[in-house]
Amino acid sequence: MLQYPQIDPIAIAIGPLQIHWYGLMYVIGLVAAWWLGRRRAHRLGLSHDDMGDLIFYGAIGIIVGGRLGYALFYGLEQLQANPLWLLKIWEGGMSFHGGLTGVLVAAWLFARKHQLAFIQLTDFIAPLVPIGLGAGRLGNFINHELPGRISDVPWAMVFPPMMGLGSEPRHPSALYEFALEGIVLFAVLWWLSRRPRHRGLISGLFLLLYGAFRFTVEFARLPDPQLGFIAFGWLTMGQLLTLPMLIAGFALVAWSRRQPVDKPKAALNS
Repeated sequence: MLQYPQIDPIAIAIGPLQIHWYGLMYVIGLVAAWWLGRRRAHRLGLSHDDMGDLIFYGAIGIIVGGRLGYALFYGLEQLQANPLWLLKIWEGGMSFHGGLTGVLVAAWLFARKHQLAFIQLTDFIAPLVPIGLGAGRLGNFINHELPGRISDVPWAMVFPPMMGLGSEPRHPSALYEFALEGIVLFAVLWWLSRRPRHRGLISGLFLLLYGAFRFTVEFARLPDPQLGFIAFGWLTMGQLLTLPMLIAGFALVAWSRRQPVDKPKAALNS
């Protein structure tokens, strides 16, 4: 059994100004995506300046989509009781599935502006995302979020009393997601995309692998307390929302086999 590390969720405090580790993780994810994207921008015929625009579009999609998704999937009663609660982002509450939807809308708008094929752009974006996902899960762990279910595995942790979970050791489920959604997903997608692939393959693998990782880890993670299990005595909202990702991932991988291999375009000056 391990003890939960004593990490202050506030990374920097200057007078009344407080910067939380969770917020810094968003910055890390966006900066990493920007840096990695610049290395491959030439593949789409984009400049380094275009990458800055793409990350800006993506950041808006993450924030707007993530917050709306959380409100609709996990906090509908709070939203109905107080619509202004939607704007209180500082109180926490972001949904991956909502953020993904927001990023897809942002990618569609960016692709339309730059006359790119939408799937071609999502193939480019997919390997840039996992570092941000992993950083976000690490932020969840530091922020005392996403506790796991009771377990007797050697690495189970006793979570802080402030979480009201008792003294039983639990799965560090946020760290599972950090490893799978962050490290493993990035390694696989970045390695596979090192050379041109059939259009849609990388996007499909992102959906398929993330979906499989998330669906599996949900068995070790406590369901959201305001929802509990939503079906069969074991199905969580996270798993339900992940099922369409798995289906879409399988479909995209199969579809990609009949698509051409995307050739890099001529590089542009930054």
